[in-house]
Amino acid sequence: MIKNNKSVRFNPTDRLILGYCGLMIALVLGFGRPLAGYTDELISYTAIAVLVWILVRFLPESTGKMNAIIRAVYPALLFTFFYRLTGGQMFLFFDHFFDAQVINFESRLFGIEPTLYIDRNLLNVWVTEIVSFCYFTYYLMVPVFIIAALRRMELKIIKPCLAACTLTFFASYLLFALYPVAGPRWQFAHVYINSIDGPLFRPLVEFVIENAAVRGGAMPSSHVGVALVILMFSLKHYRPLGWILLPLNIGLAIGTVWGRFHYISDVFVGAAFAVASVILVWKKSDCFNAPSAKDKETTELRIEHAA
Repeated sequence: MIKNNKSVRFNPTDRLILGYCGLMIALVLGFGRPLAGYTDELISYTAIAVLVWILVRFLPESTGKMNAIIRAVYPALLFTFFYRLTGGQMFLFFDHFFDAQVINFESRLFGIEPTLYIDRNLLNVWVTEIVSFCYFTYYLMVPVFIIAALRRMELKIIKPCLAACTLTFFASYLLFALYPVAGPRWQFAHVYINSIDGPLFRPLVEFVIENAAVRGGAMPSSHVGVALVILMFSLKHYRPLGWILLPLNIGLAIGTVWGRFHYISDVFVGAAFAVASVILVWKKSDCFNAPSAKDKETTELRIEHAA
């Protein structure tokens, strides 16, 4: 007779988080100089890794509905913490930003850097409000998708979606350090002729950016990337939500450039990361199906019967 022993079972997103924490600890130890300047990052990555192990060890997905929900959605609660940590590791490899290279590339491609063209020719308060609204909705996309899935208790949809979001975020955060770009709002601060004004959503976006954004997290646009992940999963599983998100994604992508937060190159790289992450996760979709308590009990009964 085989007894039901608790075992530690890591799902793909658990492994992604633990792997990223381990990688960042190794990179900080290997390249962070002076090392004392990276104490917060080392402590934070270690603490997150320990937290994930505790969740996996003491909240098995197959032992209860609430445990399964927590294990499915907890990665979404960590995204902001990981993002804030990128600010301290922006110059882990280089001591300067690479905006000049991006600007040179886009100027050759378009004839003028697009945000400068917008500043001198296209600014309009109502267009600003529309794209700022779309930009602001980014902060609601992940929670809305999770709520939509939880209403039907479709954790099998939440888990791969958050895995793709996690993969997109982590790829973006690594590139922040490997190719730090400050963004046009910093690079052209003394070059822009006009201010970007709006009655409601522009001030809201500016408030969020001023209080939460890190300088250097421009290449790629993780906002565009994660919003696109949510859009792709919505169109696949919740089509009405997907159609609502489609114009918001388009407005968000425009708003990142219009609002001077990103270069066009950042938008395309962020979108490419998202598409690659979603394709990879969809190809590995079977990895997200954890055995339920009922399945485990059935398996054990079969083993006992066979014995």
